[in-house]
Amino acid sequence: MKFAPETKCIHLEKKDNKDKHYGAVSFPIYQTATYAHPAVGQSTGFDYSRLQNPTREQVEKVLAQLEEGIDAFALSSGMAAISLLMELFSPGDHLVIDSDLYGGSIRLFDAVSAKNGIGFTRADFSSDDIESLIKPETKALYLETPTNPMMHVTDLKKVSEIARSHNILLIVDNTFLSPYFQKPLTLGADIVVHSGTKYLGGHNDTLAGFLVTKRSDIQERLRYLIKTTGAGLSPFDSWLILRGIKTLALRMEKAQQNALKIAYWLKEQPAVTKVLYPGLPEHPGHEIMKKQATGFGGMLTFDVKDEETAKKVLGSVELIQFAESLGGVETLITYPLTQTHAEVPEALRLKNGITGRTLRLSVGIENADDLIADLAQALA
Repeated sequence: MKFAPETKCIHLEKKDNKDKHYGAVSFPIYQTATYAHPAVGQSTGFDYSRLQNPTREQVEKVLAQLEEGIDAFALSSGMAAISLLMELFSPGDHLVIDSDLYGGSIRLFDAVSAKNGIGFTRADFSSDDIESLIKPETKALYLETPTNPMMHVTDLKKVSEIARSHNILLIVDNTFLSPYFQKPLTLGADIVVHSGTKYLGGHNDTLAGFLVTKRSDIQERLRYLIKTTGAGLSPFDSWLILRGIKTLALRMEKAQQNALKIAYWLKEQPAVTKVLYPGLPEHPGHEIMKKQATGFGGMLTFDVKDEETAKKVLGSVELIQFAESLGGVETLITYPLTQTHAEVPEALRLKNGITGRTLRLSVGIENADDLIADLAQALA
């Protein structure tokens, strides 16, 4: 039986034997480190929870189904997922990466991956000639779409054709849109990255990360690496993500509805000089998003007239909370300059347009008019 996306958030198309879980509607938390063997050479299917755990296996199946991949790998955080991903590469390898990425990704690439002998070239995937940057040692293209925080949109089918023609990987961080709104694997990506902490969990109460692939050779390599490096997601956190995904469709739709209303309102405010939201018709990536995604998401970025105004807003919001992270039911406002992108080199940060006037909004599921009223009093 084939399910719609909303149903896939709750049920697996390929049903498991529920009897072995005593008919539990909520998938059980298997809080165990090890498993007894019936006899020599026999196994229950699980041996040790670093290798695999039934609860973690379930959330991996759910995410693989949502992304239309063959396997998913649940890790202890989004950064743990990207760290595991980088173990696919060797000293001397080269990646072309988007210049506008989450600051933690930039820090990992600059401080750890480069030390390990991996080279990087940064580019704007939404506008630059990516093919001209590929070298003989290039092994992958790595991007976010939309990007964090400047909301650039990349044509995934176009980039996937470039990757295929050079026999290199296309890796897409799909955190901002989630598999409910966008499925990069169906558009030609080889690996999808998620910070499960964000929309997948959806409640700002746990950390998680995921890698999803559609290729059996990558699946085999990642399954070996996850058991070897040992950063698999714990049983309880796996259950929290399973619970969060059940309402993913409802949350994404509501967050998007709110974000679009707030984006139009922000455009009319004298203190706001720029609004970046792909759902606005004038956004450069609007038509591409309509073609490759089923929604525009709940993330938007805006600039105010000066740094003093930005700091005033951050200190004046009441319903909206001044905090890092995104994708939860609560609306959060973030200051990339001192939070998510604080350690990004200044020249790169300024080139990307991140200044002391830039604010990022993760729109939650509250009443949109209440959120607008809070922004209005903060901007007054």
